[in-house]
Amino acid sequence: MAIEALDLLYVPSRDVAADLAFYRDVLGARVVFAIEAMQTRVAEVSLARDGPRVVLAEHLAGEAPVLLHRVDDLDATLAALGVAVEDRVELPFGPCATFRTPGGQRLGLYQRTRPEVDAHFAGRADFG
Repeated sequence: MAIEALDLLYVPSRDVAADLAFYRDVLGARVVFAIEAMQTRVAEVSLARDGPRVVLAEHLAGEAPVLLHRVDDLDATLAALGVAVEDRVELPFGPCATFRTPGGQRLGLYQRTRPEVDAHFAGRADFG
């Protein structure tokens, strides 16, 4: 069992277009994509060459972000950790399970089973 990397900060947003403009125009982030589909908006930005990317998500409930960590084998990692899974979802790049720390932080583990998704979404700009 190994957590490979913190790849994404999955951040709830009440106004993805406004947040995207702030990250791009004020913070100098590179826009990876801005997608409008299934009655929601999602945008990914990269603030630095290294470190996690930020995904701004209109559909993500709550106020706290989900810190998404990549693992090689999701089921084996979950079994080894023994955490109480809050939700299992299918992300575009693979299966994911979310859970909370004792202090309430939202964590997610995902297995990248579809690495081609990054190239598929890169450069897409439905808004912003």
